[in-house]
Amino acid sequence: MLAGAGSGKTRVITHKIARLIQAGCEARRILAITFTNKAAAEMRERAKSLIGRDAKEVVICTFHALGVRLLRQDGAALGLKPQFSILDSDNVTSILKDAGGTTDAATARQWQWAISLWKNMGLNAAQALAQAKDDNERVTATIMARYEERLTAYQSVDFDDLIGLPLKLLREHAEVREKWQKNLGHVLVDEYQDTNATQYELLRLLVGERGRFTAVGDDDQSIYGWRGATLDNLKKLPQDYPNLKVIKLEQNYRSTSAILRAANNVIQPNPKLFPKTLFSELGEGEPVRVVDADGEEHEAERAVARIQSIRAGSEAGSAGSVHKEWKDFAILYRANHQARVFEQALRKAQIPYKVSGGQSFFDRAEIRDLCAWLRLWVNNDDDPAFLRAVTTPKRGIGHTTLQNLGTFASQYKLSLFEALFSSSLGSVLPAKAVGSLHEFGRYVNDLAYRARHTLGAEDARAFLADWLKDMGYEKHLYDSEDSEKLAASRWTHVLEFCDWMAQRCGGQIDDAAGVAVASERKNLLEVAQTIALLSTISEREKDQNVVTLSTLHAAKGLEWPHVMLVGCVEGLLPFKLGDDDNPTGRADGPMSEGLLQRLQEERRLMYVGITRAQRSLAVSWTKKRKKGREMVAAQPSRFIAEMALDKTTAREDPREKLKALRAEFARKAQDSAAQAAAGTP
Repeated sequence: MLAGAGSGKTRVITHKIARLIQAGCEARRILAITFTNKAAAEMRERAKSLIGRDAKEVVICTFHALGVRLLRQDGAALGLKPQFSILDSDNVTSILKDAGGTTDAATARQWQWAISLWKNMGLNAAQALAQAKDDNERVTATIMARYEERLTAYQSVDFDDLIGLPLKLLREHAEVREKWQKNLGHVLVDEYQDTNATQYELLRLLVGERGRFTAVGDDDQSIYGWRGATLDNLKKLPQDYPNLKVIKLEQNYRSTSAILRAANNVIQPNPKLFPKTLFSELGEGEPVRVVDADGEEHEAERAVARIQSIRAGSEAGSAGSVHKEWKDFAILYRANHQARVFEQALRKAQIPYKVSGGQSFFDRAEIRDLCAWLRLWVNNDDDPAFLRAVTTPKRGIGHTTLQNLGTFASQYKLSLFEALFSSSLGSVLPAKAVGSLHEFGRYVNDLAYRARHTLGAEDARAFLADWLKDMGYEKHLYDSEDSEKLAASRWTHVLEFCDWMAQRCGGQIDDAAGVAVASERKNLLEVAQTIALLSTISEREKDQNVVTLSTLHAAKGLEWPHVMLVGCVEGLLPFKLGDDDNPTGRADGPMSEGLLQRLQEERRLMYVGITRAQRSLAVSWTKKRKKGREMVAAQPSRFIAEMALDKTTAREDPREKLKALRAEFARKAQDSAAQAAAGTP
């Protein structure tokens, strides 16, 4: 199904699930795949409201969660034990630094990015080396080979392996492939345009020749080419499945006609796999507005003024809607660095906001380090926690030792922690290495014992302080950072985390509103047992009544009544396309094929931004913008012209803005006077 923006993709899938069950397909034989955990959770809730208890039997998950399911059940065919570990990004960076013989995290992250792209293309290290175009790629492919050896030894996989390894499993093991094809009655895939080559092949092997699947997507919203997604997957569907029936969903239930007209005009220059035109029955609505600003600070001020004006009901087209909430507004931009100036303007105006996709406190590397230790106290079989703890800070236990330990643990089906105490370990490791591992194991057991007997906030603070000092964590932070200021900031985060843990031991916990409330005292090990739930604290913001700041990529799949699409200048949106490809520097200059494809993806990104808006949309650009340390002249994005707006109604009049703000201030003064007269505070 070709489902345009706001046309009800999730509704299509959930109702298809209900119809399949009504037609006799067992719920447990239905698989629905989407791209984010949030989308999967929403789909489960909708399915539950339609089909009740049967919804529990339907498998609704992401591609990566499906990969975990495949590997947990049948990964033994690839030499994986069911309790294999899934490495996070920091674990991967650490292993790559070791594999490449560097201490530079930035270099390791470059290798990580390249290896991820190769894996998403279905290439292993040998294939990547064979296709390497230059010395840099050849070095990276060699490091990839060492990295893969380490993953095998550690019985671990990375995020990309959760697609690549299931694909290998289904390709090379016919009995596993036939089992899964037999067990799946129907497969449904959401956001199909975002699939990469390996995901496409995985789907083909799951559904087999019978092709019982439903794919829902939109070629106009394909914005993840930079991470391997390809529109070729949509092109190949009719070729690989000649009986495929294409159904277009062109009615938009989200946006007004004025917004959709701008979206249709913007996307029109792009080539179409399946032509479609969105339409709405929600009425014309107010015109899309273009706002020009002198610079970035001025642009932020105007965005804030617009929010205040619409909330006050004084904005054109917003009569009778005085009670709008902060959460009805979003400011969208191309790159993360653009958020700063808008944050400053919102704080100055005392408007609450959140930066969508911003780093959670519990996602920081230093907090992950400590959490790994706590997890290991609670569960000695947590191999990823073991690997992180044993190497952070470094304690003289090197890669070769860990590789041999991993091979030994795999051979005897033990966790890494269990393996280090095996009486047979001396047969594969020298006595010095065994001694270092035993010392680490005894240290972990001692910490776990002491944590179990640490009760109360003060005792917990003292214990955690002694622990950090004993393992030299503060020195580790300063040694691993070039910037002393950054190291100090990270150490502050560590102290905040330890204080938070201590409060929980003392019976002080945070409720849903973030307020400390009294609770039963717990020992430190009991608090550590909740470590898996700590990251959920950052999820509180989703229900807050705040303005959203978000990149366009992070905003995909979301919607708001009022959207401001900011920074619409050449070089930002579209993002800098490359002077080598476009030597004239003009928007209409000659383009290479690669440049043209990148421009088309940037146009789709603009289209996504426009279609996030339900009731009003303002598009802003600046006459000047910062480039390095200099201010340079800026040109409005070519996409503004492509929206083909009526200039007499689309451009925002500053005089009307001033009039609206004056009306808002007058209303507030009247409200204050009325409250004073009534004696209310």
